[in-house]
Amino acid sequence: CEGAGYDTVLVETVGVGQSEFAVADMVDMFVLLIPPAGGDELQGIKRGIIEMADLVVVTKSDGDLLVPARRIQTEYTSALKLLHKKSTTWIPKVVRISSQTGEGVPELWARMEAFRAATLGAGELQARRRAQQRVWMWSLIREDVLGRFRRHPAVRRELPRLEDAVTRGAVSPGLAADLLLDAFSFSSSSSAASST
Repeated sequence: CEGAGYDTVLVETVGVGQSEFAVADMVDMFVLLIPPAGGDELQGIKRGIIEMADLVVVTKSDGDLLVPARRIQTEYTSALKLLHKKSTTWIPKVVRISSQTGEGVPELWARMEAFRAATLGAGELQARRRAQQRVWMWSLIREDVLGRFRRHPAVRRELPRLEDAVTRGAVSPGLAADLLLDAFSFSSSSSAASST
């Protein structure tokens, strides 16, 4: 993003799921937005996502939701104290904001700037980016290998039959995977050996 001339880019995902884990491997700061809901909010959020958060923001902290927002802020502040720290220079915080009143927005931006200053000054931001590059390299390798696997003639030939057998319970998923991997490996090694 910096190469394109942007110093701030916001990446939003659509809920609690795998996309958050992928996004965490591409951003400098992972901010978890939590609306004040009816109850048991901590139970409904995956622990791993909370552990990834560098900042937790309780949204809609106004009107009838002000009291629940304060309660959620307290619950998340307590929960963060119990989780493994991923940074030696930054302790995740929980802030409340309201887009209607603007309350908390300046504090939110100040926390974001403080995070950047702390992690950049300690070299953690640079280390995070290097680790993210490694994660993305392996992600691209997995994606390419899976694509090659799925396009492989022997796999394409066997896949419909084995998927059907797994669905019917005639073959275990592990056995089907082994058979497909063997077909892929055998055909790949045979064609490599014949080309030498």
